[in-house]
Amino acid sequence: MDNDSRARLRVAILIYCMVNAVIFGIGLILVLSIPATAPSATFWIPAVVLASFVISVPLAWFIAPWMMMRFRKANSAHFNV
Repeated sequence: MDNDSRARLRVAILIYCMVNAVIFGIGLILVLSIPATAPSATFWIPAVVLASFVISVPLAWFIAPWMMMRFRKANSAHFNV
């Protein structure tokens, strides 16, 4: 694994919790606001928890380069002077 991949992995790990919280919140609001899912919330809420854990991994991996762009731009401007 090269340095760029390691950096991307580290950033993805850092933002995983935030992405997971947002996905979980969206899913929970959907489950609780749709009247058809309210009676079976004991099934849907754990499903949302599991789905948010799974969906957050690729989302964090794809968001990580965007988070690193600001740092790379600052470093390239700093070292090119």
